Amino acid sequence: MQVIIPLAGRGTRLQPHTFSKPKPLVSCAGKPVLGHILDKLVAIQDEIEDIVFIVGHLGEQIEQYVKPNYDFKAHYVVQEELAGQAHAIALTRDTIHAPVLIIFVDTVFEANLRDLPRVDADGVIHVREVEDPRRFGVVVVGEDGYIERFVEKPSTPVSNLAVVGVYYIRDYQGLFSAIDALIERNIQTKGEYFLADALQIMVERGARFKAAAIPVWEDCGTPEALLQTNRYLLEHGEATNNANDYPSAVVIPPVFIHPTATVEASVIGPNATISAHVEVRNSIVRDSIVDEESVIHDTMLDQSLVGQRAYVRGQFHKVNVGDAASVDF
Repeated sequence: MQVIIPLAGRGTRLQPHTFSKPKPLVSCAGKPVLGHILDKLVAIQDEIEDIVFIVGHLGEQIEQYVKPNYDFKAHYVVQEELAGQAHAIALTRDTIHAPVLIIFVDTVFEANLRDLPRVDADGVIHVREVEDPRRFGVVVVGEDGYIERFVEKPSTPVSNLAVVGVYYIRDYQGLFSAIDALIERNIQTKGEYFLADALQIMVERGARFKAAAIPVWEDCGTPEALLQTNRYLLEHGEATNNANDYPSAVVIPPVFIHPTATVEASVIGPNATISAHVEVRNSIVRDSIVDEESVIHDTMLDQSLVGQRAYVRGQFHKVNVGDAASVDF
């Protein structure tokens, strides 16, 4: 199968960090969010022919990250007009010639991807039950177990099965045909062409999709959600066990501390990520993410995001500091 990963969104809810990097490259538990997604694909690399990355804002940084770190055959397609998910997928038409796995990188998830090519259906839509479905695209499943309806951000709840952004579509030609029909009919939600509406057209044409419930779906689209995902990843395998490397510090797990980081006379954790070449002295850092080459001196951080090459010094504060910023309280 082939994989499509749309990455062109501007990530406005994660500003100021997305002023200087694409949203998928924002750090979480020791690596970019995109890295956690690609790590899952490495586990099924023998099933994957290639990956098509749909890039936009600062898109050259995506290739600069992927090429040296992963051994996938990759293509890069530029989405210049941000007209929605379906519009983005349509740009891959000349590259796709096999069943596709589409993954949106707003989320970290756990799912069985290896068995997808052998499923007895025209596709699999991964879902998770949510309390308030109005924020999401949802599916309605019929008595036969197949999806009857896709509804994007319903004002009146019709289902609590939210679509998590992981789709396996066997009939790729039918997908592109449905997207063409969507755009021709000008079916938009809040000014954008959504993939859910194209999939609904496929259902109306007879496609049989199964809904696969997944156990884990962690969002990465806002600072608060990113910190929650950082907590989850640290608690489930991404934490380091190098507390003895910092004799003058107190390390409270779970934490990620990169081997190149300097930590002295400080308390780190719980739920803290300290990235490569970070310097932390005389500070407390908990429930926070500090990105590469930043300096944290004489301060206390909680529920904070610090971008690359930032300098933070002062008293206990909650901050949201972008790349190359300097904060001195």
